[in-house]
Amino acid sequence: MKKIISVLLLGITIFTFAFSSPALAADAAAGRAVFTANCASCHAGGKNLVNAGKSLKKADLEKYNMYSEEAILAQVTKGKGAMPAFQGKLQPAQIENVAAYVFEQAGNEWK
Repeated sequence: MKKIISVLLLGITIFTFAFSSPALAADAAAGRAVFTANCASCHAGGKNLVNAGKSLKKADLEKYNMYSEEAILAQVTKGKGAMPAFQGKLQPAQIENVAAYVFEQAGNEWK
């Protein structure tokens, strides 16, 4: 019986690690510099100069199911619509930092 429980617990542990999202260890302060150099021309102050209805404000991010660092990370990496992909233009750590910065600023209403 103990062996069965041990195997089940091991299986649950492996499943949890295999299918859980990795925690982002990003630096929002470093993301600010990357954002300023690469994103601010379209998204200064959390706005969206290309499509005003899809700003980086918390309410808009929530409306489009984008209010998480993971969703922002995917958008910056792969792009979508008028948003270009930054994969290959920025290092993965830079993209993670930008995602952390955007998420933090959205939570603070871009103050």
